[in-house]
Amino acid sequence: MSNLDQRQYAPAFQRNCHPILAVLEQELPRQGLVLEIASGTGEHAAFFAQQLPHLGWLPSDQSQPQLKSIAAWRHHTDLANFYEPIAVDVGTPNWSEAVVQALEHDGFADSEVIAIVNINMIHISPWQTTEGLMAGAARLLPPQGLLYVYGPFIQQDQPTALSNLAFDQSLRSRNPAWGIRQLDDVEKVAAENGLTLQRTVAMPANNLSVIWRRASES
Repeated sequence: MSNLDQRQYAPAFQRNCHPILAVLEQELPRQGLVLEIASGTGEHAAFFAQQLPHLGWLPSDQSQPQLKSIAAWRHHTDLANFYEPIAVDVGTPNWSEAVVQALEHDGFADSEVIAIVNINMIHISPWQTTEGLMAGAARLLPPQGLLYVYGPFIQQDQPTALSNLAFDQSLRSRNPAWGIRQLDDVEKVAAENGLTLQRTVAMPANNLSVIWRRASES
């Protein structure tokens, strides 16, 4: 890697990229634009854009260093369906309007966002970020549009892995606003925004894939 290469690397990427892809291949439609929220290093965006060439992949993040890393991965892969990252902070009100403006600026229509993907964000962000994610997804997605969330969750009436309990304590010691969320609490916020839980899929390292769809218009 050259000194000018600003690509970052996340250790978890190699562990989870293929299992996540297997779920996305089952759930995503055959065409359209996927908005990735909190793309982090950009490794997932590069991988999914390569593996799902029939879909456009629009990455985003709120951090300038992360946006630079995503842009570096985009330059490295040179994929036509891997779009320039946009700055998005789902913890701010009406963040979806910024997405629509970015899409219009780049010649897209907001109706082209057929799915939103969010990996490893909810537990390392304040609760209002989860609330913002659900509210914005409801505004952006078309009827039956997909919201895919990946990460650790605590599930009612199911034992929580000791590793997740330790991870939760570690997160809260770093920032009291962080922590592994109760899936029921996240589902409640999603339902309040017209998003219906479709299914959950057990994933590596005691994580879950959680799939919501926006309700059809009556």
